Amino acid sequence: MAMTEERIITAAVVTSGEKHDGKQLRTLIEKSEAAGLEVENVIGDTAYSEKENIEYIKENNKNLIAKLSKSVSHGNSRLSQTKFEYNKDADMYVCEEGHMSIKKSSTRPKKHAKDGQGTVLSYYFDVEKCKCCPKRNGCYKEGSKTKSYSVSIKNNTHKEHMEYQETEYFKRKGKRNDIK
Repeated sequence: MAMTEERIITAAVVTSGEKHDGKQLRTLIEKSEAAGLEVENVIGDTAYSEKENIEYIKENNKNLIAKLSKSVSHGNSRLSQTKFEYNKDADMYVCEEGHMSIKKSSTRPKKHAKDGQGTVLSYYFDVEKCKCCPKRNGCYKEGSKTKSYSVSIKNNTHKEHMEYQETEYFKRKGKRNDIK
């Protein structure tokens, strides 16, 4: 849902609960602008801070007031980004069949223990659901005891946005709207 700072709703997109609402940013902006509004700031939660949204906002000369979430920055993955989506409310990933990961772990090389670079978050899925999934080909390896999806966290991926988060403008707008 998009709304003005006065809390007037300007656009809405209805999705099911497991869908990533950050993917709706462009549509919400376009609908609001089609209704005659000039969109200068986009204020949202961490679901809106994914790389594609930051790039879209920058290309269209707008401001994105959304804190970064390490889990939203997809990093390098051998699987298509469309097969798994991040659910910020659960802090887990959901596969394209709608099954949510059941466990998460974090690893990083010892040499980066302090700076966090090279961190890999692994999300584990219920392998019993994977065994009978209609889309298991290319995703689940027959006979595997586990199914995981790993995300590489790269500190420099969103460096500019991290710096922007520290500006007075971002803090003032974010605080006023109590973003998380």
